[in-house]
Amino acid sequence: MFLTDTFHFEFCRYIAVGNEPFLTSYSGQFQTYVMPALLNLQQSLTKANLAGYVRLVVPCNADAYESPSLPSQGAFRPELTQIITQLVSFLNSNGAPFIVNIYPFLSLYGNSDFPQDYAFFEGTTHAVTDGPNVYTNAFDGNFDTLVSALTKLGYGQMPIVIGEVGWPSDGAPGANLTAAKVFNQGLINHVVGNKGTPLRPGSPPMDVYIFGLLDEGAKSVLPGNFERHWGIFSFDGQAKYALNLGQGNKNLKNAENVEYLPSRWCVVDSSKDLTNVANHMRIACSVADCTTLNYGGSCNEIGVKGNISYAFNSFYQLKMQDERSCDFDGLGMVTFLDPSVGECRFLVGVTETKGSSSSKSSSSFIGSRRWMISITVLFIWAVQLFMM
Repeated sequence: MFLTDTFHFEFCRYIAVGNEPFLTSYSGQFQTYVMPALLNLQQSLTKANLAGYVRLVVPCNADAYESPSLPSQGAFRPELTQIITQLVSFLNSNGAPFIVNIYPFLSLYGNSDFPQDYAFFEGTTHAVTDGPNVYTNAFDGNFDTLVSALTKLGYGQMPIVIGEVGWPSDGAPGANLTAAKVFNQGLINHVVGNKGTPLRPGSPPMDVYIFGLLDEGAKSVLPGNFERHWGIFSFDGQAKYALNLGQGNKNLKNAENVEYLPSRWCVVDSSKDLTNVANHMRIACSVADCTTLNYGGSCNEIGVKGNISYAFNSFYQLKMQDERSCDFDGLGMVTFLDPSVGECRFLVGVTETKGSSSSKSSSSFIGSRRWMISITVLFIWAVQLFMM
C-alpha cells in the first residue's frame, strides 16, 4: 500500500466494533453487547452488498489472554472463553483477522521487576526459554501467547493484526525520545525483516499500526501522564525523531508551511509575591497540558519558577496568545526570550497549516500490506474505519 502525493492507493476496510471491550477494568460490563453488535452490523453490510469488502473486527487488549509463565501456556481468561470462542468463530467465518493491541511499555511501566531490555528489540540478558523456542523481546512473547490461546480454541492459524503498538516520548520514567525511537525503529526492522515469531516463523503480523500519529494534549491521563505523548509527530506536525520506515530511505517528513504564533512566551514575574500562585497553576493545567512537569517528564527538573512559567505559557499558547491569558492576577508577563531549558521545550502555538503541505508530507508515509505506515489513531471508542 502506498500513499503518494496524488493519494492513489489500494485499501481494504475493517470496521472496528468498540475497542478493547474485554478489559479487566470493565468487569465484563460490555461482553453481552459484542456479538449482537457484530451480527447486526454484519446484516447491514450484507444488505448494502459490502460484506465481501468490509470486515468487522473487535480490537482486544492483550489482557484478554494470559499465561502462567511461558508463551506456549497462553490461554484466554477463563471468564472470556465462551465469548472469545464465539468471536473468533465469527471472525473466521467472515475472513477477518484477530486484532490485538500490544504495549511492552505498559508492561515495563506497571511492573518494577520487568526487565527493561526485554521490552525492546536490541537483545536481552533476560531471554525466555520455552521448550525449543527462545524469546528475546516482549512483543514476540506476547504475540505468541495469543497464538497459543487461539490454538487452544482451534484457531491457531487465524491471521493477527496489531491494532496498536508504540512507545510514548514523555510523561513518565522510561518515556522519552530516545526510548521511543529505539522501540519504534526496532519494531519496524523486526516486522519488515520477515523473521516472524517462534510460533509463526517467517510470518510476521499481517498488518501493524503504530500508535499514534500526533500527541493528544487533551487525552485522559488516568492510566498515566504518558497517554498524551504517544505521537511520532509533535502537535505541530514535526517529526520527534528520525525514523526509517523500512522502505528504502523513506523517513518521516515534517509538515510544511506550518504557521506559528509570534515568538513570545508567558512566564512568571519572579519579582511578585507567589504565595497564591498554586491556584493559578491548577487552573492553567486544568485546561492546558502540563504532563511534562510530572515525575519522569522532560520538564520535571526545571525548578518551581520554571514549573509555574511552563504552566502559564501552556495556557497562554492554548488561548492563542491572548494578552489577558497571561495575566494571572498580575503574576504573569510576556517575554520574547525563549525560556526553554535543555530538553524542556516551551511551546509556541500554531495558527494553521496552509497550502498543499498535507499532501506533500503524506508522501512520507509509505507502507506495505504487512507494515502500515499510514500511522494513525484508529480506535476511539465506537465503530470506526480501518484503512490498510
